[in-house]
Amino acid sequence: MALYVYKFGGTSVGTAERIKSVAEKVKKAHDTGDQIVVVVSAMSGETNRLVALAKEMQTQPSDRELDVLLSTGEQVTIALLAMALHNLGCEACSYTGSQVKILTDSSYTKARIREIDDAKIRNALNQGKVVVVAGFQGVDEVGNITTLGRGGSDTTAVALAAALKADECHIYTDVDGVYTTDPRVEPKARRLDKITFEEMLEMASLGSKVLQIRSVEFAGKYNVALRVLSSFTEGNGTLITYEDSDMETALISGIAFNRDEAKLTITGVPDLPGIAHKILGPIADANIEVDMIVQNIAEDATTDFTFTVHRNDYLRARDILEQTRQDLGARKLTGDDAIVKVSIVGVGMRSHAGIASTMFKALASEGINIRMISTSEIKISVVVDEKYLELAVRSLHSAFGLEA
Repeated sequence: MALYVYKFGGTSVGTAERIKSVAEKVKKAHDTGDQIVVVVSAMSGETNRLVALAKEMQTQPSDRELDVLLSTGEQVTIALLAMALHNLGCEACSYTGSQVKILTDSSYTKARIREIDDAKIRNALNQGKVVVVAGFQGVDEVGNITTLGRGGSDTTAVALAAALKADECHIYTDVDGVYTTDPRVEPKARRLDKITFEEMLEMASLGSKVLQIRSVEFAGKYNVALRVLSSFTEGNGTLITYEDSDMETALISGIAFNRDEAKLTITGVPDLPGIAHKILGPIADANIEVDMIVQNIAEDATTDFTFTVHRNDYLRARDILEQTRQDLGARKLTGDDAIVKVSIVGVGMRSHAGIASTMFKALASEGINIRMISTSEIKISVVVDEKYLELAVRSLHSAFGLEA
């Protein structure tokens, strides 16, 4: 007998008919003798509706009260799914995050899970029941309802799988697995049978929207085997696990991209110790995240300093940097919010030379100019003009032989 944690997102439970379909899938698995815990999100669109209601009451809603409100979305889904299972003759019980005792810190709207009391769930499983748990939510040590942030249901599912020592955690979505790149950009993209935690974490952080980053981090930390599957079609999906000998043959596993990029350059900065902090300190104080950084030192004892930010933060960061430019006596500030980041990811980079050369040659052959480059042990990222995004992805996909 195996124990599985299933997670169904908002589109999978978006209507009463879809909830009934999920119930049938769960019952089928349960009938084989497996123990099943199901984590669900709010029905698609429900969280946005609740946020809009909150803003009608208060322009900047209280974080504590917002968590109380938003947690009701998942509460609706768990009750409906339990009812649908009962209707199929399958014993089930639903629990909110506070009933299960998913203990979190007190950071409303973005809480972190501290521990899970699994006694209630194990007791219900041992009675032969399917356990349905509300994702995205928990409770702090004094009883306040908390939420884990957007996409937090993935994290709930992985955390429960870790606590219960589940055989696998199945994340059901509207795609049938992890692809070599977005099939909407490259129709020849291929579904991967396996991918490592490291690769998935890189791809998630670089723009792939299949899984929430925190859930992948959690799964890697506690060695929870993750499988991404489709709610709507049958198949084995993609298994996310630790690297093994079979995986070493793949140089590159996938190509990720992020459209939400903007870059800023401050030129003619005095080349002095601490100058990077003087430039980036005010940006950090404004809670603006910096991604790629490039510094070039000129012969006249000045430096040019370039970095990227999320496109939504571009104007605010530019205003802050203009004040910094004046304070430092730098020559000029320039910016560009029509750029994108394209990245190749693969654990095979560790043991193979020439990956960067192949990447740069493929882009050059299409006349694509590289603005910035960033590397890690298993990824290479480049910034290019936005108009070249699709061409860059397709050319790299072909250059590394990733076609289906």
